[in-house]
Amino acid sequence: MILVTGVSGKLGSAILAGLRAVDGPVTVGASSSGDGAVVRLADFDRPETLEPAFAGVDVLVFVSAGYAEDDVVLARHGAVVRAATAAGVRHVIYTSLAGSGERLTIALAHRWTEARLAEAPFDVTVLRNGLYAEIPAGLAVAGAAAAAASGVFAAPLGDGRLSAVARDDLAAVAVRVAAEAQADLASGAAGAQRRHAGRTYELEGVEAVGGRELAEALAETLGRPVEYRPAPLGETRASLAGLEPYQVGHTMSTFSNIGAGLLEGRGGDLTAFLDAPRPVRDLVTAAVKSALGG
Repeated sequence: MILVTGVSGKLGSAILAGLRAVDGPVTVGASSSGDGAVVRLADFDRPETLEPAFAGVDVLVFVSAGYAEDDVVLARHGAVVRAATAAGVRHVIYTSLAGSGERLTIALAHRWTEARLAEAPFDVTVLRNGLYAEIPAGLAVAGAAAAAASGVFAAPLGDGRLSAVARDDLAAVAVRVAAEAQADLASGAAGAQRRHAGRTYELEGVEAVGGRELAEALAETLGRPVEYRPAPLGETRASLAGLEPYQVGHTMSTFSNIGAGLLEGRGGDLTAFLDAPRPVRDLVTAAVKSALGG
């Protein structure tokens, strides 16, 4: 049996749907709002719910629960590793962060979790996911009205670019890895013959976009020239008032890393799993058109 955590979120729900479409493995979902029947109850903030949720599970797709301060995330992830060990889970697949994001503030919890998983008695696969294409798409959508009125798209990206990846592409990789891991366990394959045991896959995007590319996408969608203008980080921080403190820190860290040129991809394993990753430029254009009612 395969269990996917966090199925109330977009990534977890996409992985669950993909696995249920695969002929073969029995797949169940788990979330903090689970009813215990259709969706198992696995609340990372209530560790006592985890071991029962993981009962009978061979392959656990552990979707990171990173929306909190670091101490909270570490407590959640540590509880998952302990519960998976106690429940006898045989293989854990963890959605982590791409190596290009090593300097991001969100990297700490991911690398700590990878270390805890490496110490555990079960097989582990680490999916080091790139940043989602929703980041540049969201920036383009947020700037569309101003760009339409002024012909200027302002964003705190400097001259840097982000190698973003579609969330659905990351879900597709997780589906394949989980299904193949379950098949290897069911066949009785030895440890050395289990395809994904002990593997770490770098899944950053293959297409990089920055402020100029987003301005070009806006110009194409709006039907008028649009110029990119870098926005100062100080102004950007002021605009984030109202977010949780950790969200402000992570957002500013992301913009700083993009502007410094540290989040443009160095290649990886995405194309080993997908023949044609979704073009980020197309996703950006589609998001702007949808926001504008096009």
